[in-house]
This record gives sequence, structure tokens and C-alpha cells, in this order.
Amino acid sequence: MTKVDVLLGLQWGDEGKGKIVDVLSGNYDIIARFQGGPNAGHTLEFDGKKHVLHQIPSGIFHPKTINLIGNGVIIDANILRKELDALIARGAKPSENLLISKKAHLIIPTHRMLDAAYENSKGDKKIGSTLKGIGPTYTDKIARVGLRIGDTMDSSFEDKYQSLKDSHLRLLEAYNFDYRTASIDGISLEEYEKLWLTAIESIKKEITFVDSEQFINKQLAENKRVLAEGAQGSLLDIDFGSYPFVTSSNTTTAAVCTGLGISPAKVGKVFGVFKAYCTRVGSGPFPSELENAVGQKLRDNGHEYGSTTGRPRRCGWIDIPALNYAIMLDGVSDLIITKADVMDNFDELMACTSYKIDGVEIDYMPFEIATKEIIPQLTRVKGWHSDISNIKNYAELPKDFINYLNYIESLTNLPISIISTGPDRKQTIIR
Repeated sequence: MTKVDVLLGLQWGDEGKGKIVDVLSGNYDIIARFQGGPNAGHTLEFDGKKHVLHQIPSGIFHPKTINLIGNGVIIDANILRKELDALIARGAKPSENLLISKKAHLIIPTHRMLDAAYENSKGDKKIGSTLKGIGPTYTDKIARVGLRIGDTMDSSFEDKYQSLKDSHLRLLEAYNFDYRTASIDGISLEEYEKLWLTAIESIKKEITFVDSEQFINKQLAENKRVLAEGAQGSLLDIDFGSYPFVTSSNTTTAAVCTGLGISPAKVGKVFGVFKAYCTRVGSGPFPSELENAVGQKLRDNGHEYGSTTGRPRRCGWIDIPALNYAIMLDGVSDLIITKADVMDNFDELMACTSYKIDGVEIDYMPFEIATKEIIPQLTRVKGWHSDISNIKNYAELPKDFINYLNYIESLTNLPISIISTGPDRKQTIIR
């Protein structure tokens, strides 16, 4: 029996996971998303064109690869419908290679209204929500009042939907949130709801819903190769991230078991993706952040603007304690570095190798990461100052860049197996 390999981000998201999954998809029979929802934005680039996926696994453009939206994922039918239409326009055939778990929870329109109401109520303590309804949907899931996509096939769905919607409207009134004049993506709640219900019906006709835990374990028993694709990043994990500035799901390897329905014994390799520097969207601690011209240079070079929100990302040097923290939590076996080409024109780089908190130097992310001043301890590293974006072979990489890779490997005690030198799937070196 084969095992499920895992690919996830080791920072605060936006590590370039989508591209790497797309590159590796040819080696797998099944690509499965196991958590998160349309707050994710996985960008693929090939044949000179860019495509952003939010809920659909990044192997969708490989016709022989089955893509599964697992039970741990939450789904907005409107956003999924738009994704499907865009895929079909690009020549993909999701009706043939996309499956959805019947147990995946639904983001209904009023979840998005609640998200806005909760964020507005926080005042200057906003966490930077994407306003996609993620938190309220997971809240309803845990409260055992949520709707699952399998419910749409039941004759009682309309009643269940109306009951949940009514409870949300009462909450919105309690928050003094005027849902009658508010909008979702520029249209009224009523208009969005009509589109959402229409999208549900069309998705039911086009995409197959499955008992995903049965499906995935049967495929493993038949020695099919499965890659689990994570969304967001390990440092945004609801339990182990910089709470409360986190996402609403578990983003670490442990979530693969609950998000797909497999036992821990069936987890194989764990590929950890990280940028050659760090970025973060929204509020929250970021010890190595550069709020200066160097940070802006990273932002400009890396086009660091959110693929889901469009917001400019905060930028900073690579953070080794945070990286090692994520490696520990995830049980990473192989590292994958992305966006190194962004730093091609830097003469000198810095790496955060430890923190000082209350005058004490530590090499791990503490509980107090979000409440106390964390002073990064930086080490200088020589830049390579040459264009690596068109290099195809490891041996041709600049010596100083190889030294940077070796330096990271020495601090993490793990091999860097894949090097991304640009956004296109061809700009990838596999060692």
C-alpha cells in the first residue's frame, strides 16, 4: 500500500505551493486539498499564462490526474463556479478529473456577511480577514449547525439552508450590521444568494460528489500515488500559529488525517515549501519584517500582492527559527525553496537566526510571539547578484547562491530538493 505524500507551506502562506504542486502532479495519480477554502490563492503559470486557483487542487490542468476537494475544505459555490468556468475556458475538463467530498462544508452567503461584521467589530484590532466567510463557516462546523455539500442532494436542503440563514441574520442584527445595504463582491446579499443557489445546482450536475475517505483509502490500497496539497501556511495554524492572527483551520501535516480521512500511519513524505525570504498579509507578528526601502524592493521584485485579496504583502528576511518551528510541527522530509530569483540583484542578504525576548536569546517561536517585542538577531549572507531565472541545471547556479542554499540546509538539517527560479513551471530545478 502506498502512502499519502504531503506538500504544504512553512511560512505565513504565499510560498508558491500551487506552482510546485503543478510541477509534481505528473508523478501522482491524485492531488487532494485537505483544509482551507477560497481564502487560498494558488498561482500556476505555464505557456506564458497565469491562472489562480482558490478551492480546486493545483493538479487540475493534468488531465490524467484526479483532483479531490477533501472533507476538511470549505466551499463557496459562487467562487467555485467561477473557478470551474475559468478552467473550462482554458481547456481543462473538471467534470472528468475533479471530485468533491460530500462532507465538505458550505460557505453560505450570510457567512460572508458575518465575516465582515466580526471584522468591523474589532476596530483597530482587526486580524486582516479575507472576508470570504472562512471563520464563520468553521465556527458553524464546530457548533454542529453547518451545511455540507452532500446536504444539497437531500430534499430537506432548502429548509436547512433557510434555518441557518435566519440564525445568521439574527446575529447580524445583534452586531448592528445592516445586511440590507451591505454588499458581497459589489452586489447585494439577495443577488449573491440567487447566484449562489444557481451555482449549487450547476455544480451538482457537473461534478461528482464522493465519500472521500472511502475513495482515498481505496486508492491507496490499489497503490495509487496521492499528494495532499495544503493551503495558507504552517505559521497560520489555528493552534500553533501566532494566535489570534491566524487562519481558522489547522494548516500542518496533522490536518491531512482529519481533512482527508486517513490514518497517521499512511502519511509518507512531507515536502515543505518556503520562500527565500518571508512575507505576510494582514496583521500579526513578523520578527524579520523590513519596513524600509529594502522591504519595498523585495515587494516590487517579487510582485508581492495577494492573489486572493490584492493587498500588498509585508516583506522581510528569511526567519530560521520560524522555519525550524514549522519543520518540527510538520515532520518535513524535503525542503523546496521558491522565489530565490527575487533576490538576484541584492549584494548582501540577512538571515534571522534567533530572537531576543526580554533580553533572553531564543531559537524558537514562543507563546509570547504576538504579545511581546521580538528582536530578530540577524546574520549577514553574501548575495549572488546574478540572474538565475533561466538556469536549468543545479551545477550552473552561482556559487554564492549555492552557498546560501547550503547555509539554510545547515541550519535546518534538511536537504533542499527542489529550487524554483521563477513563476513558470519550467523554471524549476529538481536535485
